[in-house]
Amino acid sequence: MKLSFKGKFAVVTGACGGIGIECVKKLNNAGIKVLMLDLKNPPRNFIKKYKKVEFQKIDVTNFDELKKTINKFYLKHKSIDYLINTTGVLWFDKDISATQINLEVWDRVFEINLKSMTYLSKFIIPKMKKKKFGSMVHISSVDALSGDDKPQDAYGASKAAMIRLSKSLAIQFASYNIRSNIILPGPIETPMQNRWKKNPKAKIQLSKMIPLQRIGKPKDIANTILFLLSNEGSYITGIEITVDGGLTAKP
Repeated sequence: MKLSFKGKFAVVTGACGGIGIECVKKLNNAGIKVLMLDLKNPPRNFIKKYKKVEFQKIDVTNFDELKKTINKFYLKHKSIDYLINTTGVLWFDKDISATQINLEVWDRVFEINLKSMTYLSKFIIPKMKKKKFGSMVHISSVDALSGDDKPQDAYGASKAAMIRLSKSLAIQFASYNIRSNIILPGPIETPMQNRWKKNPKAKIQLSKMIPLQRIGKPKDIANTILFLLSNEGSYITGIEITVDGGLTAKP
């Protein structure tokens, strides 16, 4: 099945993270013009290699700067067809039980994971409405689905709220042919999981718990994103898709 994206334009947030960068590669290779947004810089020579990509270093929780950047891209290309929101932060050492967490940490996690999604919706959806077309894919987490005796409560709660917001956006703007879906990755081999380098045994043990017997790769998420954006996924909106190798299917 060949997915068609001719003449389309996309904004990708968290674009230099493990999932984001893989997604940008696939979008570029599919012929989509991409605006990468991230506080981190892309790999060296990345922009030279991927010719349809623009990069802007930005904090997506900065309302005014984000608005300015989105508007500039839109004025240049006259269209934003896709939003791929992979922004997220998980601070293992700081994000703990809600009863113990520093409230500044709690607020910052919600700013990055959830408030940025609100900003992006405010700036991008009105532009999609003009064209009566758009597809958005947000990245949540399987951590949104359950509690934990060793919690990252701010991360899990903010990612759960993203699911609710995505569903609401899907209903609100379906009449404009704008779709919103959200992916819940399980364990994925990204820089966010650098702890496995220090403790490879933990990674092996986790792999054994997953029915497919492996940790996910960024391409597993990027491939799902591409399908949801495409015309082949045009009847899918308002859902969450779990991509976790079967982990949450276990009793």
